[in-house]
Amino acid sequence: MRARYVIPAFAAAAVLLLTGCVDNSTPTATTSPDAASTIEADPAAVALLPADIASAGVLVVGTDAAYPPNEFKDESGAPIGWGIELANGIAAKLGLTTKYKIASFDTIIPSITGGTVDIGESSFTDNLEREKQVDFVNYYNAGILWAAPVGSTVDPDNACGLTVAVQDNTVEETDELPAKNAACVAAGKEPIDVLPYGSQDEATNAVVLGKADALSADSPVTLYAISKADGELQPAGESFDTAPYGITVDKGSELTAAVQAALQSMVDDGSYGKILDAWGVTDGGIDTITINVAANG
Repeated sequence: MRARYVIPAFAAAAVLLLTGCVDNSTPTATTSPDAASTIEADPAAVALLPADIASAGVLVVGTDAAYPPNEFKDESGAPIGWGIELANGIAAKLGLTTKYKIASFDTIIPSITGGTVDIGESSFTDNLEREKQVDFVNYYNAGILWAAPVGSTVDPDNACGLTVAVQDNTVEETDELPAKNAACVAAGKEPIDVLPYGSQDEATNAVVLGKADALSADSPVTLYAISKADGELQPAGESFDTAPYGITVDKGSELTAAVQAALQSMVDDGSYGKILDAWGVTDGGIDTITINVAANG
């Protein structure tokens, strides 16, 4: 695993090492054996595959690999994490191998609609705006959870005047914090200073280094960040605003039903639950794999 979060002593060289290790713009292709090695193809799911993907034998997956423990990189730069293992499992159920394209988060959906990526697996929150561009195969429910330095009294419901670090283009940056900030301004209080970073590593590091009062991220990501911060961080409040994660697929594609069937097969045979258990994220697991739950409920 590459260096994750810098903790005291905060040597400048260590900070440079952390930020220098993050390279979300470099495409990386790999076939990971973790989930695929123990999951067998499901003929019913395979039968739903579009002909071009079935003949290619490869599922091209876009991910930003900068959101541990969901998606991140090992020492060689290959993507790992429980979301990556689910994607490998989907491919295995469909009789395919995985090819990963690591890219910045905001380029993944355009890559899907542009036809260079088959699916996106990058902790995408399913919402109505994104559903205008892609379909979502919903596989997990995650809340938002803040973290702050140990001993602080940060309250996410009373955040006016605070500096809050986030990964850019996440729901925390685009939805949660703008709404909180608007409420602060409307009440005549100090605005929230939002610090967006290209990776969750950098956002977490900003809090540990004292550049931000708190961070806001999806609950499994925040809990992982706390576990890797060597006692420097603590949860700030409870998880809130639970919303579904979804695998993103091109709008109207036959592949959507195939991915749904593959994931449901993983739920039914227990391989889905084993992956979540292994990464300590079982609380957000679901029993029924749905499509476009933001619109369909």
